Amino acid sequence: MSERQQIQNAVQEKYGAIAKARGAVGCCGPAPCGCGDPITTNLYSDEETGAVPDAAVAVSLGCGNPTALAALEPGQTVLDLGSGGGIDVLLSARRVGPTGKVYGLDLTDEMLALARENQQKAGATNVEFLKGSIEAIPLPDNCVDVIISNCVINLAPDKDAALREAFRVLKPGGRFAVSDVVVHGEVPAEVRRSMELWVGCVAGALGDTEYHDKLTAAGFGDVSVEPWREYSIDDARTFLTAGGLDVDALSSRVEGRIASAFIRARKPGAAACCAPGCCA
Repeated sequence: MSERQQIQNAVQEKYGAIAKARGAVGCCGPAPCGCGDPITTNLYSDEETGAVPDAAVAVSLGCGNPTALAALEPGQTVLDLGSGGGIDVLLSARRVGPTGKVYGLDLTDEMLALARENQQKAGATNVEFLKGSIEAIPLPDNCVDVIISNCVINLAPDKDAALREAFRVLKPGGRFAVSDVVVHGEVPAEVRRSMELWVGCVAGALGDTEYHDKLTAAGFGDVSVEPWREYSIDDARTFLTAGGLDVDALSSRVEGRIASAFIRARKPGAAACCAPGCCA
């Protein structure tokens, strides 16, 4: 089995278990979501969490709030890469309104089933969940106004392919507005090798400069990578230890090097005027 397939299988197994347990098992690491985990807590307002089903909040696995970052407008078509239980899709659907459309793309059957259940509970009629990889998005060229994602691109084995696909499906003038984990400088090889940490948002993270360069290489302009929540070694202790690593021995090489970031970019060209649902 290839390394790529191993990573995909690990991701599907981990997040499938989270979906089945409705958030009672860990997301970015082995600690339960929302129980003091410094990556996934305090990302949404009470108004936002109150507007979606509890199950969507319980399995929220992100490291930011891309729906607020993206400044969505009524009538836009939005794609969420790695939509999980659907929290960002449902919040986006409220922002784009009945004349807009939001697609959620996920690889894990259990998450897709949960997301569709949450869609029904929320009564969201302008939403569609798709099964597929972010490295091969099952939508046509030039049909999305805004791409969002929440701590998912770091999990992709082939990030260049994922960014090229994002560029392909965006309309000219379309925006890329995601939250993701990034690293500053070098991260120890022991961390990169840990499959548990691939699933836990850290080992697959790009460097902030590398993220900028890969977006530029994919064709994007106006690229910015803005770290906003930095994690200390104590924040990371639980999931590094779960990966079988000696945290104290690694501390000087990890401290201050892992952060959540807002990543923005734009596909060159004038924004196109297109009726909602053009991806259908």
